[in-house]
Amino acid sequence: MRRSASAALLALAILPAASFAQAQDATPVRVGTVVVEAQPINPAKEFVGRIEAKERVAIRARVTGYLSDVLFKEGQQVKEGDLLYKIESEPFEAAVAQAQGALDKARGQSAFADAQLVRAQELLKTQSGTQATRDQRQAEQLTAKGDVQIAEANLKTAEINLGYTEIKSPINGLIGRTSVSRGNVVGPDSGVLTTIVSQDPMFVSMPISQREFLTLKSADRMTGTGALTALIRFSDGTAYEFPGKIDFVDVSVDRATDSVLVRAEVANPNGLLIDGQLVKVALQLEEPVEKILVPQSALIADQKGIYVFVVEDGKAATRRLTLGGESGTSAIVDDGLKAGDQVIVQGIEALRPGVPVTATPASTLPGAG
Repeated sequence: MRRSASAALLALAILPAASFAQAQDATPVRVGTVVVEAQPINPAKEFVGRIEAKERVAIRARVTGYLSDVLFKEGQQVKEGDLLYKIESEPFEAAVAQAQGALDKARGQSAFADAQLVRAQELLKTQSGTQATRDQRQAEQLTAKGDVQIAEANLKTAEINLGYTEIKSPINGLIGRTSVSRGNVVGPDSGVLTTIVSQDPMFVSMPISQREFLTLKSADRMTGTGALTALIRFSDGTAYEFPGKIDFVDVSVDRATDSVLVRAEVANPNGLLIDGQLVKVALQLEEPVEKILVPQSALIADQKGIYVFVVEDGKAATRRLTLGGESGTSAIVDDGLKAGDQVIVQGIEALRPGVPVTATPASTLPGAG
């Protein structure tokens, strides 16, 4: 009798607790949902690319001399023809004057040789001169003309060297750091003084594997320029606003990597793309297709893979997904969801399969964006 009484008391103690737990489970959890639909997307393959300036110039000194001035600010925009460096010009001006004097002298000697030849020819006609004298005067005339040509070339060289004392920008672009300062002696052996890179447009180059390249070829997308669209994403995941167009495919395969270099041209009006920058490039390979998109905030990962919570008959249920990449802030679903499914994106933390839920559009929940 005592044992039966104890069991009865224990049962009475358990029943309220079980009833309380059932009452808790019966309270619906308020969740925010989105109704997924099939949307047209452009399937793309993503590659690692590198930004390259369309024009890149290494500035060097072409004559040896004292650097008298540096006329630019590092990192500034320069225009074609802007004066960057100035080398002391006086020695080169003197060389031009010397070459001009040598040319004048050679021209005078040439004029004298011409006159001597005319005189020798007249004397030969009157039999007062000799054939040998005429031939000698003719040779002297040719020598004098040769001296004039040499002097003219020397003058031109001196003028060119004088022009090299002013180092100007050959392109429009951003200029880098200067490797020398005023007061140094610079020359052809001084190496690169600074570098200028053009800004707009830019190139993005990416190596593509043989397999992917054959896919492009079979789709007949590489015939003609601008056939493919290149979408750029930065290392932080943000998308670049201007798409690029393929303008070049290398004529040979890199034997070390078994890949083909593909290049796209992309606008850079705001200067966000920097020469040498690594980016991710998505090449759109096919026509738009209908795919289910789900917000990435709804995705949950465990040891079995990726899943989401959906609303089924007023309760939370899990759906295992097969994903096919990304499209903006959404994930592309290849399998696991169908159009019209209510995917839970808010209140996930309190869920487990079978829990009753009250579904509200995510945008109407308090605190929703």
